[in-house]
Amino acid sequence: MISSLKQSTVTITGSGTLRPKLPIRTPQFLVLPPLPAAKTRRDAILALAKPLYVSSNEGFGFKRHDQKHPLITCKAYEADQSEPIEQKQTPAEAARKVKIGVYFATWWALNVVFNIYNKKVLNAFPFPWLTSTLSLAAGSLIMLISWALKVAEAPNTDFEFWKTLFPVAVAHTIGHVAATVSMSKVAVSFTHIIKSGEPAFSVLVSRFILGETFPAAVYLSLVPIIGGCSLAALTELNFNMIGFMGAMISNLAFVFRNIFSKRGMKGKSVSGMNYYACLSMLSLLILTPFAIAVEGPQLWAVGWKNAISQIGPHFIWWVAAQSVFYHLYNQVSYMSLDEISPLTFSIGNTMKRISVIVSSIIIFRTPVQPVNALGAAIAIFGTFLYSQVILDFCLQIENDGP
Repeated sequence: MISSLKQSTVTITGSGTLRPKLPIRTPQFLVLPPLPAAKTRRDAILALAKPLYVSSNEGFGFKRHDQKHPLITCKAYEADQSEPIEQKQTPAEAARKVKIGVYFATWWALNVVFNIYNKKVLNAFPFPWLTSTLSLAAGSLIMLISWALKVAEAPNTDFEFWKTLFPVAVAHTIGHVAATVSMSKVAVSFTHIIKSGEPAFSVLVSRFILGETFPAAVYLSLVPIIGGCSLAALTELNFNMIGFMGAMISNLAFVFRNIFSKRGMKGKSVSGMNYYACLSMLSLLILTPFAIAVEGPQLWAVGWKNAISQIGPHFIWWVAAQSVFYHLYNQVSYMSLDEISPLTFSIGNTMKRISVIVSSIIIFRTPVQPVNALGAAIAIFGTFLYSQVILDFCLQIENDGP
């Protein structure tokens, strides 16, 4: 590792000021005495018990106003090394990377399993409103039991918290039901291809409703997203308008969910896991009466009887699995968001869609034309490109802040 020592800048003003000329120093090796080992930390990067040799020093002199490089640069080597000292990864950093890797692998795996069982249930039991309700009910029950048994610490909430969470829950409910309706009408892969267009909705809503502006690079990144989704939709063999509109409505609803969440949750100290648990419970209360009104117990009873007669008792396992795995994959995604940056999360979300699309095509043997696959690839690439551009834009805003 190259150590740089920066001399404080000296600025001399006034007319006719002369700069003193300093003699040119030739590179030389200097020996620094070893530092006492008792003062070193266990995670110290340098072995301070060994002497350090300064191999060269450069740039002595006064710093000009237009000079960007440091005034002095010293290159150091340990006594028993001929290469620069490299920064060694601490055990804590290595453990954190492993933890994030486990989060990502679990997130993707749970999401794939959920989509498979969810599609199986919807094929045999085409009642997306009840299916969506059961998913939220399972997650709410899991978290209530976890809080009661002290497996997870219950959040400290008040009326203001639930008040700000309500619009988030409304948007989440609409997005969840719309996505389930979509998957009940079209292939899982097609739903997720259309859902990869969510960034386009985010930019359009922010621009025309919230009045926010973005640089040209953000708008250009939407071209492959919109183009890829359009190409995939036009070449879909089993295209269904209800399924297409369900995915589009889900995109729009989740955009508003994110907007309401950012505005309402500022300053709230609730973990990602508990935040999603509260969101599920409130969404369940909102969805249940609408599910009863749209479908109703009579249709559910007839549909359930037909599903059991066609699939057998293990249909119950399908329903339980899709309900539990829906909560688990969302819970893990919110937990991972506490550990990683927004860019890493966006990349992980893009890779998640790829894993779901590919696995669903293989498992359900979905026929895919080459031009349809090309549209999906372009849309997913556009989503990845958008995540890069939008993060750079956000970082620039933070750096140029007041």
